[in-house]
Amino acid sequence: MAGDARRRTPNLKGTKVGSGGRGRKALEGKGPTPKAEDRVYHQAHKRKQAAERLAAKRGATQPRTSSPRPKKATGDELVTGRNAVLEALRARIPATTLYVAARMEMDDRVREVLSIANHRDVPVLEVMRPELDRLTGGDLLHQGIALAVKPYEYAHPMDLLHRGTPALVVALDGVTDPRNLGAIIRSVAAFGGDGVVLPQRRSVGVTPAAWRASAGAIARVPVAMASNLAQTITAYKKAGVFVIGLDGGGDVALPALELSDRPLLVVAGSEGQGLSRLVGELCDQIVSIPIGSATESLNASVATSIALYAIATTRAAAE
Repeated sequence: MAGDARRRTPNLKGTKVGSGGRGRKALEGKGPTPKAEDRVYHQAHKRKQAAERLAAKRGATQPRTSSPRPKKATGDELVTGRNAVLEALRARIPATTLYVAARMEMDDRVREVLSIANHRDVPVLEVMRPELDRLTGGDLLHQGIALAVKPYEYAHPMDLLHRGTPALVVALDGVTDPRNLGAIIRSVAAFGGDGVVLPQRRSVGVTPAAWRASAGAIARVPVAMASNLAQTITAYKKAGVFVIGLDGGGDVALPALELSDRPLLVVAGSEGQGLSRLVGELCDQIVSIPIGSATESLNASVATSIALYAIATTRAAAE
C-alpha cells in the first residue's frame, strides 16, 4: 500500500550482508600445521610414545641411534679395525671420535682402546652395528670399532732420509691398491725402513683400507707425497742415495745385491705394468727376484717385502 510506513529491503540476488568484523578471527587461520608426531590421532604420535617407553626401559646403557644419526666431522677420516685403531691411539694420532658397536665382544685390544680414549678425552659413541656399517661406507671388516681422525699429514720426501743411518726408503710407482700400500708399510716397519714415498698422481693414498692393511703401522712409518716421482728420485740420487728398481727382468738377482752400507731407495712398480719407463731409466740398478717358471710375477707388496727382508738380513750380517 502506498501509505504503509513499513518498507521492505529489495532481495538483490548475489548480495551478502557483512558480519561487522565478527568473522575476522576466522580469516586469520589456525597457525602452522603441527608435526605428525604431535597429533594424538596420528600413527607417528603412537610410534613416538612407544619409542619413548622403550628407551625408558633400556635406560642409559642402550642409547638411541636412530635420531639423530651420528656423523663424523667434515674432513675427518675413519680408521677401522682393532689393530689399526689401537696403533693410531698409541701413536697419539689426533682423533675426534671413537665409534664402538653395541654388544661387541671385548678383548684386550678393545679394552686398551677404551682406556686410551678415556684418558685422552676422546668422545666414545656406542652405535648399532648397521649404523657403524653406514658410517664406514659399507666396510664390513671394521671389527666393530672405528676411529675418526684428522686427515693424514704427509711428510716431505727429503725428510725421510734423516730418520735412519744408512737410510732405507721405499717409493711406489703407480701402486693403486690400498691393501698393497698397507702391506708394504707394514713390511717397512718390520724390516727397519724409514718411510714410503707416493707420487701425487696415479697412486693410492693413505685411506682407511690402507690403515687396516698396515695393522696400524702407518702410525709409526711416515708416508711422503711427491708431486713428481722422477724429480724426487733425481733429488735422492744427488743426496747420495743408491736407487734400485724391482722388476722381473732385472740384470741383478736379489741375493747378489750387496749395498747394505749405502742409503737405499727401493722402487716398486704397479701391480699390472711394473716400473714406468722414466722411473726405470732413473734407477741405478734393476733387481729381480728369482721365482719359479709356474709363476708369472709377484704382487707388489710381496716383492717389496722380500727385497726389504734381503736388505735387512745383509745389513745385520755386516754389523
